[in-house]
Amino acid sequence: MNAVLNDTITLIEKEEILEFTFPQGDVLVTEEQKIEREALIKRGMRLGNSFKRKVKIIFEDIEGLKKVETTIWGFTDKNVILKKTTIIPIRCIHEVKFY
Repeated sequence: MNAVLNDTITLIEKEEILEFTFPQGDVLVTEEQKIEREALIKRGMRLGNSFKRKVKIIFEDIEGLKKVETTIWGFTDKNVILKKTTIIPIRCIHEVKFY
């Protein structure tokens, strides 16, 4: 997946996500990137559910790039589900990083 430059990304708390407006189009261009993103989301969910591990999700709202450090609790075909039913549309996710 394309590396996004970290120095231009705003770190936010997951509770702030409820206030964001998301773009309608997908932030990734190729089908290969989208398949890789889905695999990373699945891996992040397994790490969160099995080992309580957090991930860094880099996503885009209408104002620009954001980063959140959180646990992925689940996902649907359209959304990633975080704690307390907070969601991020999958189409807005650039990267999922593990640490």
